[in-house]
Amino acid sequence: MAQNLYGPGVRMGNWNEDVYLEEELMKDFLAKKDKGQLLIQRNRRLKENLLRPMQLSISEDGYIRYGDKVMLVNPDHPETEADLFLGGDLSLCMTPDEIKAHLSDELEVPCGLSAAQTKIPVGRNTFTVTGQVLRYGQNFRLGIAGGFADRMLYLSSDHRTLMKSSKRSWLQEVYLTDEDSYLNCWQAAFPDPQLRLEYEGFPVLANAKLLINHCHTNRGLVAHRHLFLSTYFGKEAEVAVHTYLDSHRVEKPKNHWMLVTGNPGKDSSTMLDLSKRPAEDTRVLEHVAEPEARNAPGAHACTRPM
Repeated sequence: MAQNLYGPGVRMGNWNEDVYLEEELMKDFLAKKDKGQLLIQRNRRLKENLLRPMQLSISEDGYIRYGDKVMLVNPDHPETEADLFLGGDLSLCMTPDEIKAHLSDELEVPCGLSAAQTKIPVGRNTFTVTGQVLRYGQNFRLGIAGGFADRMLYLSSDHRTLMKSSKRSWLQEVYLTDEDSYLNCWQAAFPDPQLRLEYEGFPVLANAKLLINHCHTNRGLVAHRHLFLSTYFGKEAEVAVHTYLDSHRVEKPKNHWMLVTGNPGKDSSTMLDLSKRPAEDTRVLEHVAEPEARNAPGAHACTRPM
């Protein structure tokens, strides 16, 4: 019987080429590691930016102004149309595609959105009010940097088509884009329709319920608490653009939002942390509406195209 002369450590075949290939692969790996180009490194950088702690603006007089950093929050309310839903206050968050997020350290454009159970201001849920001084019934934009310092994406929407709609409800999609157009213009409206006309032109109250309506399609931003999305950050709720009315022709709570500011008492908290939120009173009616700021930065972007 022939004796086996080869041990488990003996290379068979083109062993010289195999050794050379392994060395080249190791060199390529180490080079990418030094440059921070490995997928796990790029993925970590994106996640660090999106979850970077942010400081919200503090409203000294209770109103929202141009340049304020805020969170968009759908206040907690009982969901009567479904048995399973996300409870609590839900904040609007940027949500990159899960697969693309693992392959890049940059934000995709357009970028998706969702509503998440988080009250901590971070890169993915801190928006900047841009355009004119924020008043009921006037156009404004909402931008978000996502923790990055060199770019700004804007909350946008457009009419639903067969090829473009929200993932779960198939309604009008809302997304983030870097394009400057009328599609990223919105208006704030007072939630009580009987007082809505009286409030037009007056400053928007911080940390109070309001409606956020898309100018181009005249539909409201909505959080679908009962429609779940599997995102890069876990299970979250779908966000779309659609107006839901009850039997009295009043917008339902799923269309209600708050522009949440920082808490002046604590550096890392928001006004949501207060046990009692500011009342939605008529303080705004005490001020006379000022003339529209025609030369405000970004005002041109919210002008309807001719």
